[in-house]
Amino acid sequence: MTTSSSRVLRLKQVQEMTGLGRDSVYRLARTSDFPRPVKIGLSASGWLESEVAAYIARRAAARGAA
Repeated sequence: MTTSSSRVLRLKQVQEMTGLGRDSVYRLARTSDFPRPVKIGLSASGWLESEVAAYIARRAAARGAA
């Protein structure tokens, strides 16, 4: 059984969770503004749910600081 901190999300789930489009997710990951995907198979990647949630929390905190 996986916990939410170790759950791996696929791109569609990340998009639903963040509201970002495919290109934005990959562009932000390249610039280290977003978590980088982890390799989960030969041709499959995913994102750790805990890292995506932390990204969202940082964005929300920055909104309050602005």
